[in-house]
Amino acid sequence: MGRSYYVEEAVEKYFYKRIQQQQKGFITGLIIGQSSAQREFVLLAAQTPHKEDQREGNTVKPALSKLDEIDEDWVSSHASQVSRMLPGGLLVLGVFLITSPELSKDSQNALRKLIFAVEKSSMKNRLWSFDDNDVCDRAALHICSATKKITCRTFDVKDPKVRAPAKPADWKYQSSTLSWLTIDCNVRLDLTVPRLSAASSYQEQQKCTRAGTSKWAKEIDDVTLIFNGRVKDIDGDLLDEKKSSRSSSFSNSQTITANILRPCLTNNDSRSTALVQVCKSSVTFKGIVRCRAYVHTNKPKVRDAVQVLKRDLVDTVSNRCEILFEDLLLNGPQNDDEQELCLLPQRVFVPIAGSNVTLCDYAFGDETAEDLHQRFLEMLDQDVQSDGLVFAEEKYTETNNEEKLATDIPCLENLKIDQPDTSKKNPASLRSSHRMSILIAVVVAVIAALFSFQYLLD
Repeated sequence: MGRSYYVEEAVEKYFYKRIQQQQKGFITGLIIGQSSAQREFVLLAAQTPHKEDQREGNTVKPALSKLDEIDEDWVSSHASQVSRMLPGGLLVLGVFLITSPELSKDSQNALRKLIFAVEKSSMKNRLWSFDDNDVCDRAALHICSATKKITCRTFDVKDPKVRAPAKPADWKYQSSTLSWLTIDCNVRLDLTVPRLSAASSYQEQQKCTRAGTSKWAKEIDDVTLIFNGRVKDIDGDLLDEKKSSRSSSFSNSQTITANILRPCLTNNDSRSTALVQVCKSSVTFKGIVRCRAYVHTNKPKVRDAVQVLKRDLVDTVSNRCEILFEDLLLNGPQNDDEQELCLLPQRVFVPIAGSNVTLCDYAFGDETAEDLHQRFLEMLDQDVQSDGLVFAEEKYTETNNEEKLATDIPCLENLKIDQPDTSKKNPASLRSSHRMSILIAVVVAVIAALFSFQYLLD
């Protein structure tokens, strides 16, 4: 039996609108939602944005007419950007393809290629991997623009080398809005990543930072989460029995507060994992990270909540680093100081119409609400309102107090590149210092011998 996809009614209206606007050719896009062991929940669909060469001013050129003209790299790049804009618990579940009847016969091969290309791009810079409990099936949805017929199949993307056959799946539109639980968590971050090489290019710094945050991401696996101040069994239900029975009446607005506890090494017999390394400089992350994740109210488990929140924490730190280095590579640093303080982009939450789920994006201090509006419209095909933007962290204000600047920036992450003192003693001074040490040692030995001889004579 195939997978079942429970789809928001808004997605059905979105597809109908796109079919009405389509003239000829095809339309590609992404399917966004949450995967669970029992079923999949589809929250959004987002059309692939048009490339610049497909636009003439404010108009779009005629659609491409052959499926082999699909630009897989462009669709994959879109998926990578969208993945950054999803909070914990949401991911790209698959792709959709709307075609005219004459192109329908080649749709499955085109969807197969897109599925694996999108999955590879989405997982490229992630610092976590799927475990045995994750569902590795991805949806390939085809819609005929003339007959409105929907065909949904799934492909197993766990091993791209294995050409697994497509499996049929059920695509079920829901008349009621899907209900979600919101999990919020604030995490104070103080992470130092050593740079072992002397290279100062931003490419090398990005590579080194990614390696350091990868080690940190593995440490996050060992943390303990408590929900609403209570420790819960990892295999138990996230909601209490009484609340679970009444979840349908209030789940659309329910928020759970989580706290992350790191393990404390109190056992003296435990072996230390501390590592001493000689490094040229270091990158330090300080600040408070705002995490947010969602789980569907269909019998949510504690294990599911722990997983999506940990992944959101790792993703938001990793995404901000990637965005910062991309900006530095394109625009360069704001100043040429040897010891540079770079602010990571702020996280911005944006609500979805008709749902309590919020999407997210990252904005630098000089970006306006209009910039965010245009990005959501282009990437997710969502027309958000400026007054609906919620900044997860407070605005940063500069201060002349260097100590406060380096150690206490409330509600804002920052990246600090510490350049060490590179002055080294020359070999001649090292030899002189060595000789002086030997001379002092000889004098001390002679004095000790004289005292011992005098003591024996007495």
